[in-house]
Amino acid sequence: MTKMTYAVALDVAINAVAEGEAREKLIALKAQIEKKNSAERKPTKAQVANDAMKGEIVGWLTEAHTATEVAEQFGISNQKASALLTSLVKGGTVERTVDKRKAYFKAVA
Repeated sequence: MTKMTYAVALDVAINAVAEGEAREKLIALKAQIEKKNSAERKPTKAQVANDAMKGEIVGWLTEAHTATEVAEQFGISNQKASALLTSLVKGGTVERTVDKRKAYFKAVA
């Protein structure tokens, strides 16, 4: 079973409605939704700031540190540090190791 998106729901509605003004409106609405979903978007201010901070974090992680140490170093919350580090790990620029149930992060050489 496919996911019921607005575009799929509008297809069903368009097929169910006979010709007329309602059908034309549904077709126009579907075109608007498809245009919105396919649009190239520029990054938000927060995404640009996070990318800059990620670069600084990678530069600082020459040796293994915890997320708490990263948060203290850069003056951010533990949650934000953890999210940025997780993103860096998924990107392959930082490696994560666990020692005695504590996660350490270090830049990949």
